[in-house]
Amino acid sequence: MTNSRGARDGAQVRDSPTTVIGAARRRLALAGLPSPAGRAREFTVRALADWSWSPAAAGVDADVAGDVVLVVAELVANAARHGGGPSELVLDASAHRLRIEVGDRDPLPPAPRRSHHPALPGGHGLFIVERVTDRWGVERHGRGKTVWAEVDVKRLVPGD
Repeated sequence: MTNSRGARDGAQVRDSPTTVIGAARRRLALAGLPSPAGRAREFTVRALADWSWSPAAAGVDADVAGDVVLVVAELVANAARHGGGPSELVLDASAHRLRIEVGDRDPLPPAPRRSHHPALPGGHGLFIVERVTDRWGVERHGRGKTVWAEVDVKRLVPGD
């Protein structure tokens, strides 16, 4: 096996900038890290570049790729602010979707602010997640919960 982009996580990547073939999964432990949202953003930018999904890659919708990084930052910030601290970030890419998962220690699901007021500070995180992803949800587990969001690859790489 050659050590091409994506090889370290088991994905095969085409030579031209396009989508991941097969599946690729990356994990970042966040528990106890200083600046977890910043570290999660950097990790996501690197993963997107490795998978040829960076905003600068040919054929990639730069706005959607930027939204992926924004969603990661929002979910990690919410876990830090409301979930007892983020435990890990998982990016799970397939030929059809990119799934973002952020675990935290609080089993209670997030409560989106329903009367969203853009002029008021705070309460925008889940509103942003709802607006820019195709799906999102919560899975409870024995260690807390995982908030996840998905973006369809056909939006990220429209010509694929």
